[in-house]
Amino acid sequence: MPFARDMQAAEVKLENVGKRYGDQWVVRDVNLQIRRGEFYTFLGPSGCGKTTLLRMIAGFVFPDQGVISLDDRPVNQVPPWQRDVGMVFQNYALWPHLTVFENVAFGLRERKVARGDIAERVNSALKLVGLAGTEKRRPSQLSGGQQQRVALARTLVIQPRVLLLDEPLSNLDAKLRVEMRIELLKLQRDLGLTTIYVTHDQEEALAMSTHIAVMNLGQVVQEGEPRLIYEQPAHEFVAAFVGQSNLFSGTVLRSSADGCEIEAVQGSIIKAAALAFPARPGEAVAYSIRPEAFAIETDATAAADGHRIRAEVVAAAYQGSTVEYELTVDGKTIKARVANPKGKPLYARGDLVTLVFEASDVVIVPK
Repeated sequence: MPFARDMQAAEVKLENVGKRYGDQWVVRDVNLQIRRGEFYTFLGPSGCGKTTLLRMIAGFVFPDQGVISLDDRPVNQVPPWQRDVGMVFQNYALWPHLTVFENVAFGLRERKVARGDIAERVNSALKLVGLAGTEKRRPSQLSGGQQQRVALARTLVIQPRVLLLDEPLSNLDAKLRVEMRIELLKLQRDLGLTTIYVTHDQEEALAMSTHIAVMNLGQVVQEGEPRLIYEQPAHEFVAAFVGQSNLFSGTVLRSSADGCEIEAVQGSIIKAAALAFPARPGEAVAYSIRPEAFAIETDATAAADGHRIRAEVVAAAYQGSTVEYELTVDGKTIKARVANPKGKPLYARGDLVTLVFEASDVVIVPK
């Protein structure tokens, strides 16, 4: 990897960044600091502004407010080819009439790199992504995974200081996506390259990222490490969007350093462990319980700590290592995920069971 050692990862800073088209703001008031060597993900539904934000960092779109900096150097008006960033597009954007070698070499030739250096760097880049020996093939002769690797090699060969990835795995089948996810992550860690990744796939974001910015309606609603985002959502949207969650409404009765009590809509009292969100008595809140937090029992009176709720099974889906249940409680649908019972029969539609969970499984979020 003769060129990999020369890569110098950059820090990316966004200060009050926004973009509008006409009267419509598609990105608004984004403030983020992406450290050197991070694998940072913009996560959100389609149309939330994540790709527009990525394209502003690349230089393909100029912001209407705020400042984008690379290593404290403002680059708002700097063209893409002078930013030392490389971007892999969702559709790979390979030239169909060029060979693999010519596709990877294209950026180097545009930069007037010496012919001898081009050959060495292209061969090194193809070896880095596991495509040595494919130099003379054309994109139509490659699988989807191989085309994705060519697009990645074409970006890495120019020695970017920031790597931008716009849903690069979305065109692959499920199994190949998982394989490429692991390979991409290993490659990024080996190179230590600052990487910004755009996806709407929550599982992908949680598995790959050092930090995640969850976006909705053009704004960042929560930013942090994957475990924080999943276990302590700071917004009702985050709790619902990142992974599966059961969301309920209630009113805070008591609140202290040890936790709080919530009166649920049905009149039951739910205890929640202490969390960062400062819930006040009388305040309407939402609370989230993840499907995997539930244990399922058939004896409603068995002794156990925590909460116990009677529920009726609606459906069961065997997933191999787990079983996904859909149940109803007072007319509300609840999802539960439990470990494979290993030989024991599954609960069936109409069975009455008890859902058991702890106060530490209850996460309070603002309404």
